[in-house]
Amino acid sequence: MLVAQNRPRNLDWRHAGPLLFGDWGTSRLYVLGLAFYYTAHASVAYLAIMSLIMAAVAWAYTIICRSFPEGGGVYTAARQLSPLLSVVGATLLLCDFIVTAALSAVEGFHYFHTSEPAVVWLAIGTMFLMGVINWFGARSAGRFALVIAVIAIVTSFVVGLLCIPYLPAGLKSIHMGQEGLESPWAKWQSLVHLVLALSGVEAVANMTGMMKEPVAKTSKKTIWPVLIEVILLNLIFGIALNAMPGVREIQRPDYVTHEVIAGVSSEVVPEFVKEYRDTAVRVVATHAAEGMFGPAFGKTMGWISGIVFGLLLLSAVNTAVMAMVSVLYSLGQDKELPRPLTRLNYSGVPWIGLVIAVLLPSAVLLFASDVKTLSDMYAIGVVGAIAINVCSCAWNKALPVSAWERRGLWALGAVMTAIELTIIVEKPKATMFAAGVVGTVLVVRAAMRALQPVTPVPEPEMGWMAELKEMPRIAPGKPRIMFAARGRDNSEYAVDMARKRDGVLFCIFVRVLRVMDIQPGQTPRIEDDPQAQKALGTVMVLAKQAGVQCYPIYVTSTEIADEILDYTVTFGCDTLIMGKSRRSIFARAVEGDVVAMVAKHLPEGVALLTRAGKREAESV
Repeated sequence: MLVAQNRPRNLDWRHAGPLLFGDWGTSRLYVLGLAFYYTAHASVAYLAIMSLIMAAVAWAYTIICRSFPEGGGVYTAARQLSPLLSVVGATLLLCDFIVTAALSAVEGFHYFHTSEPAVVWLAIGTMFLMGVINWFGARSAGRFALVIAVIAIVTSFVVGLLCIPYLPAGLKSIHMGQEGLESPWAKWQSLVHLVLALSGVEAVANMTGMMKEPVAKTSKKTIWPVLIEVILLNLIFGIALNAMPGVREIQRPDYVTHEVIAGVSSEVVPEFVKEYRDTAVRVVATHAAEGMFGPAFGKTMGWISGIVFGLLLLSAVNTAVMAMVSVLYSLGQDKELPRPLTRLNYSGVPWIGLVIAVLLPSAVLLFASDVKTLSDMYAIGVVGAIAINVCSCAWNKALPVSAWERRGLWALGAVMTAIELTIIVEKPKATMFAAGVVGTVLVVRAAMRALQPVTPVPEPEMGWMAELKEMPRIAPGKPRIMFAARGRDNSEYAVDMARKRDGVLFCIFVRVLRVMDIQPGQTPRIEDDPQAQKALGTVMVLAKQAGVQCYPIYVTSTEIADEILDYTVTFGCDTLIMGKSRRSIFARAVEGDVVAMVAKHLPEGVALLTRAGKREAESV
């Protein structure tokens, strides 16, 4: 999730591309079969529409990567707006990784042609094996994933060439008027079923901290070739699947035939249906090779593709497990979840997070092991994470995003939000799963905030004023952040943001005056204002500890909002952090809500972040 600064930037697009394919390209191994299962011979049209959505998401992630060269996953992007939103986004991504690990393990053994009763236990055993491997911090796992990804790309192109003779027949078989898919709502639902094709794109945003500079150029070279490969081969395989023996005779979608009309569970559909639904690419490889070179070669190609793609899926299990560890570590590091999640074993691996990352997908497999059921649970996490990431970037005025790019991000965010809402309404199991995970994280987070009040920063030996008299020179060319809030928690948040952005922090304290209080020679001074000294001094101490340049501002005025706006513009700040008001609704209505007034008049290009700080323990 979060990428440490000062790490070597040695990830070229030639290496980042296969790594992205290992995440993004893996989805075709189950998406193609599910597409035909839900829509039969209309599947190619639905895959084409989904390809357009994939292209739009890829474009959005080029902007995200450009805007967050130190790592731009949903957690990073949303955290610049709201810590709570970032936790929700990270937890949705955690849901995605949990089901990714479970689904990839099950599908991996399906591609190995393993008998059904053994699949679940082998998949769970794989989780624990990945845990053991990563417990020792095995560095070879990433290299193995890269090798498998390259072999899978080559194998995919070979299968694509073998499919060429089937393309004319496959194109002729395309038929949009499928029984059970006549209404606009049914067609929209069918498209939503295929949104799994987006899975894995978030991985590229987390690579930017290691990419060679300029990151914007490297990320584009990483994203676009992988997108072209994924879309091109998805369509070729999808068209060829329509013409395969046994599949081409199907007139009504098997989902409609078996689940809607017959009312049977997706786990007990006929074996042939399971075969093409769960291992579509192996089915295509077997029949395409057999049609060109005979049964023996077809069988051989089927086994080769099954082994290669099965290994690719098991590699995706390892990637998902370590991604979960990363999410949990980041949440623990930022004190959103208990700090023990950051404890490292002797190999430098966060061992508590690793144990949790192994147990969660294993637990899911004990309750759901069917590919169709897992796919329903899968989409809610990845779509939610993408929607939050895209909308956060569209909302954040501090990011270097042009007007037309911002409009495009909003449009894409609206589409992804609509898909997410559809999943929430139509897939109760997925909703319950995501709600359970997100709810658990938020409850733990709330309990931590309630039971562990923030300890105030102790007053320095020389007093607060000694800290405030140290006036640093404002470094030119750095991002500038204005902080207008109090309390250690909010101060830590502001300092941490300035540190991560390598920016300058300005902290402002406005001492409110009533008109009747203003008398010659009686204007309050900071030397006589212990509350202001403590508020500004706390920020200065924390900033000094973090190595952040901080500039304190003390103002006396009758208008808080006007002063905050004035100083934010005067110092050229691109971000303003304010604390949420704790006054009653009635008081805000009578006296005015400062945050609302600031938001109303804030200039274009300045991002406003509001947050409620934790309560502080009383000083002893």
